[in-house]
Amino acid sequence: MSEPFNTWQARFERLRSNKIFEAVVIAIIVISALVIGAKTYEETTQVEQWLLYLDMAVTIFFLIEILIRIAAERTLLSFFKKGWNVFDFLIVTASLIPMDDSEMVLLARLLRIFRVLRLVSMIPELQMLLSALVKSVPRMGYVVLLMFIIFYIYAAIGSFLFHNVDEGLWGNISLAMLTLFQVATFESWATAVLYPTMEVYPYAWIYFLTFIFLNAFIFLNMMIGIVLDVMQKESAQMALDNGEGEEAELQSLRNDVRGLKAQLDRMESALSQAYSPAPTHQNDAGGKHSDKPTTD
Repeated sequence: MSEPFNTWQARFERLRSNKIFEAVVIAIIVISALVIGAKTYEETTQVEQWLLYLDMAVTIFFLIEILIRIAAERTLLSFFKKGWNVFDFLIVTASLIPMDDSEMVLLARLLRIFRVLRLVSMIPELQMLLSALVKSVPRMGYVVLLMFIIFYIYAAIGSFLFHNVDEGLWGNISLAMLTLFQVATFESWATAVLYPTMEVYPYAWIYFLTFIFLNAFIFLNMMIGIVLDVMQKESAQMALDNGEGEEAELQSLRNDVRGLKAQLDRMESALSQAYSPAPTHQNDAGGKHSDKPTTD
């Protein structure tokens, strides 16, 4: 690449990494969110016009900002290798849809709502949280499956035992599962479900308390534990990438040990070559010594 290109690319890279520039981008994202919220109120024509101008200014700023980030990369492909860059590019590109077109105004407003998500791409801690949530979904799937099994068993038992209490709550297994979901979310479950059932079956509290104990205390804590475990790993990985924390120190020590081991191996190889016995030279081409009689 030419020297002028490298110079401009380095300048854009410094601008992109500048903390003040990042703070300004975050502030503009917040302003964009406030503009979206302001448009949900009924305003006068003058205020609506000012909001339109402000939205145009925010859109132009985002366009310039994404161009700066593209220019800061050495190649265009390296920019699109990062998923968050692709997300930002799509959001900014979609924001270019004009707001004055009556047919596209609804789509334009919906797409502008997603500009708030750019906060995630600008703040590494939010990226870590979102990444932890996404990575914890497969592990949480088994907990959800176990919860469904417990729901199904309790719904079947409740449908058999309490169907004569209220057909709308326990008439079949589907209604019973919806009732148990209401119990699990603690939405008026005592007055709407527990007390009417206990009027007919006084010992029904055992059924409900065991279900709540399994659902609210065991399964919920299992999900929280899974998310916290993944978040801890993501936090350690982020600290390692940034060269911070104990993991980074351990990785640095491992690299130093590997380097010392490689040096020792080279020294051992050099010493073994230096002190190895020299090969014996043979007199004839065939590798055999000729026996000649000695003369006095």
